[in-house]
Amino acid sequence: MERKIINIKGLDVLVFKKDIKNFHLSVLPPDGTVRVSVPGNVSDDAIKLFVIKKYNWIKKHIKSFQEQERQTKREYVSGESHYFKGRRYILKINYANKPKIEIRNKKYIYFYVPKFYTLQQRQNYYEKWLRKELRKELEILVPKWENIIGVKVNEFRIRKMKTKWGTCNPNAKRIWINLELIKKPGEYLEYVIVHELVHLLERKHNKRFKKMLDKYLPKWKTYSRRLNKFIL
Repeated sequence: MERKIINIKGLDVLVFKKDIKNFHLSVLPPDGTVRVSVPGNVSDDAIKLFVIKKYNWIKKHIKSFQEQERQTKREYVSGESHYFKGRRYILKINYANKPKIEIRNKKYIYFYVPKFYTLQQRQNYYEKWLRKELRKELEILVPKWENIIGVKVNEFRIRKMKTKWGTCNPNAKRIWINLELIKKPGEYLEYVIVHELVHLLERKHNKRFKKMLDKYLPKWKTYSRRLNKFIL
């Protein structure tokens, strides 16, 4: 696989030449990095022409990423806003001998922490709780969709990822789910699970892949579009 950067009309475009048949264009969060995957025998002039034709679409998506409000760095103090399963909660810190997290009144996340806990310890415990909650969801949703689609994974794992909501290793029959999805509405998590499970049947994002998504999750395009507006 060949990788290089080509400047096209002021845009630095990351180009990957692969053993594929079609062009694939992506504008990636958080800053709108432009990435193009092309067949190995395609010339730079052909790549430039392709990007120029998509220039307005690319600029629109870059602008969308740049205009999104960035989440401030978490300090895990009372009054902070935290999202969980698509709902906004206010964090309330209480001191206790042992750490614990509770959700109350669909409005507050009560975070009990020892007084000596540092910021890093608060973050570690909070993310451990998020992982536990996400795993609960996955233990229900993955088997559900395995039965519907007719596939079986050897395992699923949770990972903090910077550019992807999920990924699949078809050879190992393993899927990875981004920890951030536990903060989003449930339909987005379900979409990512279906997306990755379908990759066990079709590795590429081709017509066959999209046809299967249409079959199993007719609103997948809406979920994909909305999900990709979020900053990771």
